[in-house]
Amino acid sequence: MLWPMLALVLAVCGLAVLAVPAVRVYVEVRRLARQVADSSQRITRAAQDLERASAPLGAHVDALRRD
Repeated sequence: MLWPMLALVLAVCGLAVLAVPAVRVYVEVRRLARQVADSSQRITRAAQDLERASAPLGAHVDALRRD
């Protein structure tokens, strides 16, 4: 009876040891996902700003071509 109980205790300890890194990986993945989302929003905003800034320049170039 001792050996099966010891095997069960070791299995539970092994699962606990594996669960700690799994939780740490999960937390880091969530943090990375937030950073990627923030970066994506910044890139989108920068692209929109660039598009708005280039519109008058495009109109100016069209006016120069017509002349």
